[in-house]
Amino acid sequence: MTVQVGDTIPDVSLTYVPYNPDEELQACPVPVPYKLHQELKGKKAVIVAVPGAFTPTCSLQHVPAFIEQADKFKAKGVDVILATAVNDGFVMNAWGKTLGGKDKVIFASEGGSGFYEKLGLTLDLTAKGMGIRSERFALIVDDLKVTYVGVEPAPGLTVSSAESVLEQL
Repeated sequence: MTVQVGDTIPDVSLTYVPYNPDEELQACPVPVPYKLHQELKGKKAVIVAVPGAFTPTCSLQHVPAFIEQADKFKAKGVDVILATAVNDGFVMNAWGKTLGGKDKVIFASEGGSGFYEKLGLTLDLTAKGMGIRSERFALIVDDLKVTYVGVEPAPGLTVSSAESVLEQL
């Protein structure tokens, strides 16, 4: 079953590397848990999931728009913007640094937590050599409850774009 408005997000632990302005691109700090229920309780969050870090649409359009418009999200009451993909925490950290995510967006790995499966939003890209990934989607979550679900019906950006999500806040 696919996640719906009103559902509680799954209680899973993603992995991430907390932002450090002094960290070099080549640094490889060990990712730490990002426990969704613990971190997002009492907060408004936008969760953006992409099929993969360092992939064209994800890196050139989708996630950069959330970084560029982070202040607009904050002005609308969003406490956390979380970008997630199946890539490991090391890759997500490097991707966040190359995109200039800094402290605007948290880059977290799904890391086999079952998050996408529990949301019903997996995407099988095995035929393209990429394995099981996530659908491209965006969720708005308020105190762990889903208030918006935007799952892309086809390649491209419509309902999960930064602009579309901002309109829903």
